[in-house]
Amino acid sequence: MRRSDRARDRSFAFDVIDRCGHGVAALSTGGEGPYCIPLSLVRVGDDLFFHCALEGRKLDLLRRDPRVCVTFVAADQPAYLPESNMYTTFFQSAVVTGTAFEVTDPGQKTAALRALCEKMTPGHMEGFGEAVRRSLTSTAVWGIHMEEVTGKEKARKR
Repeated sequence: MRRSDRARDRSFAFDVIDRCGHGVAALSTGGEGPYCIPLSLVRVGDDLFFHCALEGRKLDLLRRDPRVCVTFVAADQPAYLPESNMYTTFFQSAVVTGTAFEVTDPGQKTAALRALCEKMTPGHMEGFGEAVRRSLTSTAVWGIHMEEVTGKEKARKR
């Protein structure tokens, strides 16, 4: 990280991840050009989880090369500072590099989907059991084991 004065610890990065509704994942295409895609992600310990269709470009790429980098941005606030005639952005971010893996065990898939739904729709879990019963076999769940996690912040001076 070039600006080490803005570096934050792993706990800070986890907080950013937990507050963000999505992250943008960068996947290797093996020379076809970059591929980035926004994902709704939930962190459970040192793993991130997302759900998706059972097939598609993203899964083809992950099966070929499971290395992933995911970026999260929170508290993004562009600003003009008249005292210094400067434009800037205050932000909090986390960057994760890791290895993706498919979750195939039905119990683990259900647990990951429950964690995702509790994060994204915490006040609406009453239909979860029926929804997961209907869709579990037609939904893929993938995890990303976080191997490196960095946090960064540019905050207003107080």
